[in-house]
Amino acid sequence: MRVIGGKFRSRTLVAPRGLDTRPTNDRLRETLFNVLAPHIEGAVFLDLYAGSGAVGIEAISRGAEQAFFVENSQPTLIVLNENLSNLHIGQRHAAVELRKSAVFLKNKMNWRYKGFPGAFHIVFLDPPYDAVMEYEQVLNMLGGECSDLLMPEAIIVAEHRRKQKLEESYGSLHRYRLLEQGDAALSFYSVSGDAK
Repeated sequence: MRVIGGKFRSRTLVAPRGLDTRPTNDRLRETLFNVLAPHIEGAVFLDLYAGSGAVGIEAISRGAEQAFFVENSQPTLIVLNENLSNLHIGQRHAAVELRKSAVFLKNKMNWRYKGFPGAFHIVFLDPPYDAVMEYEQVLNMLGGECSDLLMPEAIIVAEHRRKQKLEESYGSLHRYRLLEQGDAALSFYSVSGDAK
């Protein structure tokens, strides 16, 4: 794995061992950031189910002001921290939380005091493909009780299996774009549902 673009371009990243973590492949990551390019500079990025941190690191590399990584697996978190350390990405630009994504969102009042911002510009979520309920739970939270965590123009992107059809809407979130590539797909949501 490597960083595709920006100031860390071509730098290698460590991937967690085993098959439990499925990093977003380079080609799909490039497609994702081609779409997000006009919105990355200065953004606050939330990487849920962060795994190796490749997506959030790519965001920082391309100009995001801060990236916040949420990962539930301690061994995977060690790899994520190693990637941040190898690239000398410090606490000013990155924060890591060992927690389930839904719990992280529910505890929003607690973690705001730990240096997390008031709201995010871009949220990326990539649960294990088989964890279908995770998509529904987190997207419903972001479109409902946790919608105050989103900037008005926020973009929420879910990576999922191409054959797995996500809903067009989750509360206030409405899908405005669907990109399919190989076996994977990216669903783009916003509060207004307007194309970005």
